[in-house]
Amino acid sequence: MVGGCRFAPDELDYTCPQHGELGTLDIVYDYAALRARLDRDAISGCQIANHWRYLPLLPLVPDSQLPPLSVGWTPLYRAQRLAKKLGMQRIWVKDEGLNPTGSLKDRASSVVVARALQEAIAVVATASTGNAAAALAGVGAGLEQVEVVIFVPHDAPPAKIAQPLVYGAQVFLVEGSYDDAYELCTQACAEFGWYSRNTGVNPFTTEGKKTVALEIAEQLGWRAPDVVAVSVGDGSIISGIYKGFYDLLQLGWIDKLPRLLGVQAEGSAVLADAWRAGLAPAKITRRAVSTSADSIAAELPRDRSKAIRAVRASQGAFVTVSDAQIVETIPLLGRLCGVFAEPAAAAATAGVKQALAEGIIDPDAETCIVSTGNGLKDIARARESVAAARPIPVDIDVVRARLEEIGLL
Repeated sequence: MVGGCRFAPDELDYTCPQHGELGTLDIVYDYAALRARLDRDAISGCQIANHWRYLPLLPLVPDSQLPPLSVGWTPLYRAQRLAKKLGMQRIWVKDEGLNPTGSLKDRASSVVVARALQEAIAVVATASTGNAAAALAGVGAGLEQVEVVIFVPHDAPPAKIAQPLVYGAQVFLVEGSYDDAYELCTQACAEFGWYSRNTGVNPFTTEGKKTVALEIAEQLGWRAPDVVAVSVGDGSIISGIYKGFYDLLQLGWIDKLPRLLGVQAEGSAVLADAWRAGLAPAKITRRAVSTSADSIAAELPRDRSKAIRAVRASQGAFVTVSDAQIVETIPLLGRLCGVFAEPAAAAATAGVKQALAEGIIDPDAETCIVSTGNGLKDIARARESVAAARPIPVDIDVVRARLEEIGLL
């Protein structure tokens, strides 16, 4: 359903033909029927330790084949040292970097590939700055029925290019931006009849990403925190988080929506600027971006309609942070709660600091930070965030002197 338009599940694969690219679709459930049939305590007692524990809340045929990679059920840490440092009462960190290919994008790719298996689709393609590429390639690697094709900007971090190649995907390095790769992938899918996993086009990506919200609620004893903070590029993750909490609220399994805090890099702040200006998604135009947080670099956010809706409907907000703030937050997150985050993931924590400074969130608000990707994705940026280790001779006196220097003796 979009803008009042409704379609049967098998009627459309992508966007609403009446609304064009902005007509990104929602998958709508019969919540009354689900309330009568499902029991959240039964889900809590489920022995499946991945996101397929929520299969009854996903738009898939229950007995269909599922990809073998175990995705989701990532840890939710009570980050007491981080909370103390920021002057807050309660902070939780959801470590999505511990998914199989190292990012939250595994959730979307898993559900999209399950849909492809269900419909006997042979080729699935996506454009990506790297994480979605690795996720789709990794999820598809254990399957004979599905081939994966990837379009990645040529200047993506080397580790993010290496991953899909290791998983055996066909990778095209596009001499252009992510948005250029996106357009080329869209054209190729139309030309060759492939199934597009592209963010903001395929509604099954939102359904996959919503499972992180389902997990947060379950891990907190079936309740929503006051605030959920997440970095935003194309807008698909924040849209999925909103959809997950919305579904739970309709089912009566939680009693409120959390306020969603969308965090954008200053050099890629299309959605934040539009939100501040009260701009309608239809008025948002493509513009050049520049940020070291490549995973949230988007010239024209593809899920802009649903991302703006998610923030507005949850009474949330957007904030922007500089690349310097992002980089300095990488070791902060690592040292205070043991989560190694890539720049885009660290941006969420930097955004919480910024939101506190701007008075957007209260220090007493129970806040969950979604750390979307592993720091091993971009070691170059991680090295920039810390002082280099210095070599020493094989001499205990030098060790003693160094320890005294740093106050450990």
